[in-house]
Amino acid sequence: MVKAKVYKYVKEFEGTPKKSDFKVIEEELPELKNGEFLAEATYLSVDPYMRAHPDAVGETMVGTQVAKVIKSKNPKFPVGKLVVGGFGWRSHTISNGDEEAFLGKPYVLPDIGDLSPSLALGVLGMPGNTAYFGLLELGKPKSGETVVVSGAAGAVGSIAGQIAKIKGCNVIGIAGSDAKAKWLVDELGFDHSINYKTQNVHEELSKMAPKGVDCYYDNVGGEISDTVLKHMNVFGRIVACGAISQYNNINTIFGYNQTTIVFSQLTIYGFVVNRWLDRWLEGIVQMAEWVKQGKVKYQETLTDGFDNMVDAFVNMLTGGNVGKAVVKV
Repeated sequence: MVKAKVYKYVKEFEGTPKKSDFKVIEEELPELKNGEFLAEATYLSVDPYMRAHPDAVGETMVGTQVAKVIKSKNPKFPVGKLVVGGFGWRSHTISNGDEEAFLGKPYVLPDIGDLSPSLALGVLGMPGNTAYFGLLELGKPKSGETVVVSGAAGAVGSIAGQIAKIKGCNVIGIAGSDAKAKWLVDELGFDHSINYKTQNVHEELSKMAPKGVDCYYDNVGGEISDTVLKHMNVFGRIVACGAISQYNNINTIFGYNQTTIVFSQLTIYGFVVNRWLDRWLEGIVQMAEWVKQGKVKYQETLTDGFDNMVDAFVNMLTGGNVGKAVVKV
């Protein structure tokens, strides 16, 4: 019998998540039935959405993982293949391949050559597709326009900014440290960057975008977003991807300035990436091509050990990661 380690979500988060909000249990897994396979986690993702949308108390903590098929009675998932599935925070999973999760059904990882399988949780997975579809389908950046990205050193923002550069835009990234801001410009090719912790975002945008902002890819919400709105051009587009500044904030909530929205005639698109599940592999194939061509670069913040899931989760929520946060089992 295989025993799985499983993180149960046992207490509603109050502010920043704590280890006491989880309980690790052991589950004895049954023998496989026809049509099922057994997968062993190799890489697990920690993402901002998990803070806002955990499963019900008592359930397995949500999340996507890359797992290796170690036993199978399902020809679509042969032994040895890597699968990407929303199995949650667990070491071993029995699946029939038909279970629907936040990002759809499990799928066999397509051939990505020499690239690390962990990228299926980042640039070649949900964050990459969030940037790809969110920016291109909703933000619709045009060559010569100015695009601002908040949370720009994170898994989604770092990719969204690079896609905007591919489309010929002037790109400004907002991040939370000098090192991150430097990485955006020196390594990823952003035109400008702002450290919101030490610089005045309003003053810097006035200098960096004197003709205004055409498209804002918003990962953070809060005061930063309210400031960016003041620089939006008439008919500007806002792609509201996330609000990480608010997820741990139980006291103060900032919203978009309604007056600015009305008089600048702005369009705001809120979205969740699973609306493009029917085009999922399209995004992965395009992102892989851009990575291989050197047009999109990436960075991962790897945490070793399944026992360190909570530490990796909290580190990501408090800005400790650069690029995609991944736990290696």
